[in-house]
Amino acid sequence: MFEKIRNKMFKRNMESYEINMDELINKQNQGAIIVDVRSSQEYNEGHLLEAINIPYYEIKKTVNNIIKDKAQEIVVYCQEGVRSKQAYKILKKLKYDNVFSLYKGLDNWF
Repeated sequence: MFEKIRNKMFKRNMESYEINMDELINKQNQGAIIVDVRSSQEYNEGHLLEAINIPYYEIKKTVNNIIKDKAQEIVVYCQEGVRSKQAYKILKKLKYDNVFSLYKGLDNWF
């Protein structure tokens, strides 16, 4: 019984800016830029088709040079959803309007 209660207490719902893999694919097909915010090494070990790599720790200083259109639809992802959630917040502070994050990262979908 305690296990049921504990699982309900710690289950996290999707935030309004989080999307599932089907939505990511739809957005990509409609022209969204997919950004892998994992390290270059992680990216080189495997990434989503056509995703570009901007490591989380470089987002703030490099994204303006790579994605100039602040209205461009962007989807960020990482392994578990933690770095992409932070990347989402940084992009919003940098005034990017159409940013989404893959819910719980790649581990949740593969």
